Amino acid sequence: MTRTQPWTYAQKRNFSDRVNKSIYITTPIFYVNAGPHIGHLYTAILADAIARFNTMLGHSVFLCTGTDEHGTKVQKAANNTNLSIFQYCTQVSHEFQEMCDVFHVHYSKFIRTTEKKHQEAVSHFWNCLEKNGYIYRGKYSGWYNVSEEAFVPDKDVAKIVNSNQGYTESGDLVEWMDEESYKFRLSSFKDELKSWLKNENVIEPAVYRNILIQWLDDLQDLSISRPSKRVSWAIPTPSDESHTVYVWLDALVNYLTSVGYPDDSFKKFWPPTVQVIGKDILKFHGIYWPAFLMAAGLELPRKLVCHGHWAVKDKKMSKSKGNVTSPFNVMRTYTQDGLRYFLLRQAVLDTDANYNELKIQKILNSELANVIGNLVNRCFGGNINPDRIIYNFAEYKNILKSEIALKNIKTLEELGDNAKMCYEKYNFYHAVDIVMNMLRTSNQMFQHYEPWNLCKSKDLDSVKQLEAVVSLALESLRIAGLVLYPIIPNSASKLLDFLQVPKGNRTWEDTKPIHLTNASNETKHVLSENILFFKRIKNY
Repeated sequence: MTRTQPWTYAQKRNFSDRVNKSIYITTPIFYVNAGPHIGHLYTAILADAIARFNTMLGHSVFLCTGTDEHGTKVQKAANNTNLSIFQYCTQVSHEFQEMCDVFHVHYSKFIRTTEKKHQEAVSHFWNCLEKNGYIYRGKYSGWYNVSEEAFVPDKDVAKIVNSNQGYTESGDLVEWMDEESYKFRLSSFKDELKSWLKNENVIEPAVYRNILIQWLDDLQDLSISRPSKRVSWAIPTPSDESHTVYVWLDALVNYLTSVGYPDDSFKKFWPPTVQVIGKDILKFHGIYWPAFLMAAGLELPRKLVCHGHWAVKDKKMSKSKGNVTSPFNVMRTYTQDGLRYFLLRQAVLDTDANYNELKIQKILNSELANVIGNLVNRCFGGNINPDRIIYNFAEYKNILKSEIALKNIKTLEELGDNAKMCYEKYNFYHAVDIVMNMLRTSNQMFQHYEPWNLCKSKDLDSVKQLEAVVSLALESLRIAGLVLYPIIPNSASKLLDFLQVPKGNRTWEDTKPIHLTNASNETKHVLSENILFFKRIKNY
């Protein structure tokens, strides 16, 4: 059979180094067989923080999230309620959308795979693959992972109960399937996928890239349809209604639908700049997805950002294990930004993270309440700054000569660039470390000069030194607020509002200390009441 080779065009463009100010960021769409848990929230806020950082850099950002609503598991979950399948999907989809809204995930599009526009996009995409010669009808025999709704190789089956049932090493039930299906010529893309994965920047962290390369050694053609009599709650294949589209092909196309595919308007943001995923769906996004795009002649994602799982007592948090934690319940104690801060501060992409509420309390109290909150209070407490003035540090930069003050200034001057490098590598925890270390230095500087004694003196030098101490502490808080904005947008905005930082001066460029810029030297008064940056969490 003669097949077209659309990958040639995509390959040439995929490795280009052109700067693209249109940034497209995605989360995986969330499966509606149950409601949101902490793992879903982490994925969403990770993508949101990346989006907010890019917005601060001046880029036009499109952030997409949503819900995956087809498949057997959804149908079974709906059957356990008194709702129709679509009503059930709508109810759970609204829970995920509410999660995003409540936790300040500033999405551009919240997509549902039951939308008519998406079903049209899936049909169009299927037709492209078929037209280009990458779909054929065949027979598939193998083990089917019921939980993941995917066929798995024999080596993944750890225990065979009988000829029809077995279990994977992780305990998932697998069933033997022997059926007709439409198949995708995945094996044809082995060399192209290897070529794509040679680019070290295509996936972060590197450990996941190595896993993908190993998987390519055993690349078989992929079943991309199911008999409609077995999986009816799905999108029918365009040319044969006796089959429905494989739920993962359906789900992956959402990234195209969200930006307007198949209309030409989708090209404004295509290809995705960053696609955030969990490691459990690495194969679908790191092998199937790029192969589908190659077959359709479309550009590949510029980068996949893959993260580990959230565990409870070292066991993966999952709906099936019944150990999930609802973000809505947790936020009542720790607040929305408090939970955002903990999750992004605690997680490291290439390892699993442990969810521990005592640790949440300790981190939020010691860092948000103590380090930031106390420094704010010090700047306006007692007789130190009774007129509640925000002094401009540019006027005082040469007054403080102590070692700790010079360290504070130097750290402040480097903070924006250092944090930027952390954000560009998606190491949010490291950016937080840098900010907290700088603010601890600011607190030490404040302690060193003892402004509570300086304020008792009428001596001009003491007055100027007092003002310099307060101005350096306030400048440290201003820059900390800007750097932390992608992580805790609501709290950071509250702090910046309190410090009277104009909305137009909250870009990444503004993380430069004011004494290094030509910014206004106007001294400002605080107009609002004292700010409670973060209320300490009491033991419970």
